[in-house]
Amino acid sequence: MMEPRASRSLRPLLSLLLLLGALCLPPALGLYTVNAVYGDTITMPCRLEVPDGLMFGKWKYEMPNGSPVFIAFRSSTKKNVQYDDVPDYKNRLSLSENYTLSIRNARISDEKRFVCMLVTEDDVSEEPTIVKVFKQPSQPEILHQADFLETEKLKMLGECIARDSYPEGNITWYKNGRVLQPVEKVVVINLQKTVDKSTGLFTMTSSLQYMPTKEDANAKFTCSVTYFGPSGQKMIQSDPVVFDVHYPTEKVTIRVLSQSSTIKEGDNVTLECSGNGNPPPQEFLFYIPGETEGIRSSDTYVMADVRRNATGEYKCSLTDKSMMDATTITVHYLDLQLTPSGEVTKQIGEALPVSCTISSSRNATVLWIKDNTRMQTSPSFSSLQYQDAGNYICETTLQEVEGLKKRKTLKLIVEGKPQIKMTKKTNTNKMSKTIVCHVEGFPKPAVQWTVTGSGSIINKTEETKYVNGKFSSKIVIAPEENVTLTCIAENQLERTVTSLNVSAISIPEYDEPEDRNDDNSEKVNDQAKLIVGIVVGLLLVALVAGVVYWLYVKKSNDAKGKSEKAAAQNFPSLPRQEKHYFFHYWCCGLYNLLLSCHPHEVGIILVALEYIHNKSLI
Repeated sequence: MMEPRASRSLRPLLSLLLLLGALCLPPALGLYTVNAVYGDTITMPCRLEVPDGLMFGKWKYEMPNGSPVFIAFRSSTKKNVQYDDVPDYKNRLSLSENYTLSIRNARISDEKRFVCMLVTEDDVSEEPTIVKVFKQPSQPEILHQADFLETEKLKMLGECIARDSYPEGNITWYKNGRVLQPVEKVVVINLQKTVDKSTGLFTMTSSLQYMPTKEDANAKFTCSVTYFGPSGQKMIQSDPVVFDVHYPTEKVTIRVLSQSSTIKEGDNVTLECSGNGNPPPQEFLFYIPGETEGIRSSDTYVMADVRRNATGEYKCSLTDKSMMDATTITVHYLDLQLTPSGEVTKQIGEALPVSCTISSSRNATVLWIKDNTRMQTSPSFSSLQYQDAGNYICETTLQEVEGLKKRKTLKLIVEGKPQIKMTKKTNTNKMSKTIVCHVEGFPKPAVQWTVTGSGSIINKTEETKYVNGKFSSKIVIAPEENVTLTCIAENQLERTVTSLNVSAISIPEYDEPEDRNDDNSEKVNDQAKLIVGIVVGLLLVALVAGVVYWLYVKKSNDAKGKSEKAAAQNFPSLPRQEKHYFFHYWCCGLYNLLLSCHPHEVGIILVALEYIHNKSLI
């Protein structure tokens, strides 16, 4: 059945009335909210089901006073989209077929109540959407920083600034990661917020006044901004800042700068004075031993080539003399006096006292060296010998002091006139004899030979090595008759001549042994002394044996029967004949003793008797 023409003419009017009625509806509770990021695209779906008989859909937003502003229209039949002439949304809107509204380049001014409207011939449906816009602030910075902070003074540390935030954020200060809470006259914080009228973004500025302590010298100060984003509350931290904290000097310290732990004469010594304030003091007063007035200097005072009299207490103080410190310096020294020293010439047999005197700041070690060989004891010369000559060094060291060593030298020259001893021996071939001239003396004597008589000299003169002032010169001769050989030794001190008679080679004679060296001579002397002691003991034993034997004979022949004791007591007054008998019996006792000895022991006894006779002991 056809609808009346009048009914069709009233249908647009009815739709208009429904639309106007919808505009007058109060806002709904529990509205849908879209969170958008500043600068991004806002997407608002129309949360209404599309009804049958839909004519068109529209979007509007509400002004603060509640009046609507239409911004987009889409017909369901013609499929065309119309955007209202609203300057804030020009070229920013897009309405899709499902009536989802998109707003490009979100702004703070887009934070409104938008409404989606779907209109049919019989009804108008609306669904509001709330848009929230968020803007993350920039990383906070600490600007207008103080050049330094001072203890006991409240001073502006700096300003923390976070820019372009929406909604507004909050700033917090930290020291070493811990929140700084306001404390009267110690921590003073002021926060200011400003809004850019063109963008609606906030800038937060927080200033910090701070009174530091010495412990804040290396403290790290930071600030953070707390803000709200689409997903909740967030925070951004600034870079840390460290401030130079000035504080007064509370202590002065003096110390010695030296290349080694000990100081010796000749060293350069530097004294350093420092204060524990910040900044440290630049000038000080230095006090040296014996001086009452201080010497103004920088933080160092240099003493060059110090001597032992520099030992003492040194002080330094601030220029106002309010604080002072002291230290003691010991300058180590080592003196050596060698008497005599240098080159010394003495005669053989003379005495030479030698002393090496040490004066030092500590106990020193003394070392004697002769001809590059260390000596076990210090030299002492009661009777100089040629072997005593040489280069002597007295060296002393302070072991605790690096590089402190002294030495002095003595070059000892032992001079002596030439001394000659001649020996001869027949060679094993019995065809020649060797004549040796043993020479002592210094400087080394020159030796000449002369021969008186007939005989051929088989070889030229040969000399041994000159050692410790001694050497030998020898020749080999085959004399046809008795000859005389003369050895002449001469040096700068004297000329010495010695002759020796040598028998013809055909005439046997006693050959003298060659002179032994000093060490062998000493050994022979020691052996001779031992043998003398043995022989004297044997002689005493023989004497006792002779007395006993004589008493026995005397008793046998004594008609008067005198006792052995009386005969012994009257021995000194015996007649000459009886003494002769006593010596006879003593010799018999000695003979019997010798018969009981080993042949080698008899030889030793005879040599000893010869030695005793030569020494005039008997």
